[in-house]
Amino acid sequence: MYKTTARKSISDGAEDFSLRDIVAPLFRRKKLLIITLACVFVGLTPIGLLLLYKFKSEMAILVNRERVDSPVTTGVSNQTITQPIPMAEEEINSEAELLLSQDVLEKVVIANHLQEHKPGFLDFILPKRDEAYEVATAVKTLARKIKVRPSTKANIIDVSYSSTDPKLSYAVLNSLGGFYLDKDAQVHRPPGSYEFFADETSRYKKALDDSEAKLRNFVQAPGASAPDLQRTDLDLQLANSIGQLHTTQQAVASDEKRIDSDKQQMKVTPQRSTTQLASSPADLLLQQLGSSLLAAQTKRSQLLLKYDPSYPLVQEADQELAETQAAFDKAQQTKYVTENTNADPTYELLREDLARTEADLAAQKASLAANQTSIASMQTQMSQLAEKGLDEADLTREQKANEDNYLLYLGKREQARTSDALDKTRIENVAIAIPPSIPVLPVLSPFMIVLFALVGAGFISLATVYTVDYFDSSFHTPGEVIDTLGIPVVVTMSKRTA
Repeated sequence: MYKTTARKSISDGAEDFSLRDIVAPLFRRKKLLIITLACVFVGLTPIGLLLLYKFKSEMAILVNRERVDSPVTTGVSNQTITQPIPMAEEEINSEAELLLSQDVLEKVVIANHLQEHKPGFLDFILPKRDEAYEVATAVKTLARKIKVRPSTKANIIDVSYSSTDPKLSYAVLNSLGGFYLDKDAQVHRPPGSYEFFADETSRYKKALDDSEAKLRNFVQAPGASAPDLQRTDLDLQLANSIGQLHTTQQAVASDEKRIDSDKQQMKVTPQRSTTQLASSPADLLLQQLGSSLLAAQTKRSQLLLKYDPSYPLVQEADQELAETQAAFDKAQQTKYVTENTNADPTYELLREDLARTEADLAAQKASLAANQTSIASMQTQMSQLAEKGLDEADLTREQKANEDNYLLYLGKREQARTSDALDKTRIENVAIAIPPSIPVLPVLSPFMIVLFALVGAGFISLATVYTVDYFDSSFHTPGEVIDTLGIPVVVTMSKRTA
């Protein structure tokens, strides 16, 4: 080989590599190829036998709905399943997650002593760990090694576990299946359900007895019998009383208006009317006035015999005579009228109607007051009956609710008793369809492991040879020298020969 320190470069116009160019690095570095192949093969074979020589145990879990527990509802349980209900993917995945729950894996680890740590070189360096740490580490490792694969087309969950010991693989899956069934029964049928339903049944039975006693005492109380019927009858009476009240109010208004009208007519109607009228002159008055006139004339004549007409006594007598004469003349013109009267019949009719209407008004007002009092009393009774009706409805509703709850929990108690009996006989919604068995053959035979080690060693050695050849800066062929340096090569000499 022509040795130089110049790095090779490939021109842009270089030809494509041939098969000879591809395998040439293998011949150039066959020593490295053989050493690498042997070392890697020797190293991979024990590692492969240690890691891949395992025994896998498998089991299959069937998830179904052959047993369906009734939910706690307020209705009467009358469950009839005519056809199976298909399982949802979420339910199957939930069972798969339950299979790998922390507490189940801890029980499997402890049952199979997987937490027991094998002494190693790092124990002298790392601090000593307690049992809880070892259990947690073993649980984490077990969760990684257990393979759970829910089927997409069937209600089957495939579970597998591999280890170097076939009996350990079987024991782990066997204990896992048992602990999983216990966990599934505990989750879907919590313990103590029968006691709970029995306590609830007793409690609602006592509540039912109390509510029936309250309702019985309420019905036996005075005036509490059938308040709704009494209220209906009283409502009819109240409607009639209200109608009578309106009628009485109309009658009172009518009587008051009639009394006002009678009083107005009595004001313009005379109490008495004239039945006989007679007229006669005033004879007695004329006789008295004639005597007075004659006496006045006599007195004046006597005064004139003694005195002059201008004398005051004479003038006084003249004046008296003139007044008497005037009174006599007026009396001659006056006539006495004799008038006979009697009670007016219209006025009497108005007075009698007024008296009768006032008496009727007083009676109507008394009836109005009594009717109003009666209506107020009936309204109060209706309110009381309404309250009693509500109380009776509350007591009836309470008694009905307690009865429904009692019957509900009575049925649930029997269901819980049946479910507990089924749980004791291991009737579950999940079942081990294919139980685990002790594997006889390993997952991979030693021949296959050696073959895989040989293939892996060959790949690693080839990669090593091509990598070393790629990073080597030497010229491998005369053509590379000519292409890179541009000088002719006279002769080539092998490095071993030189």
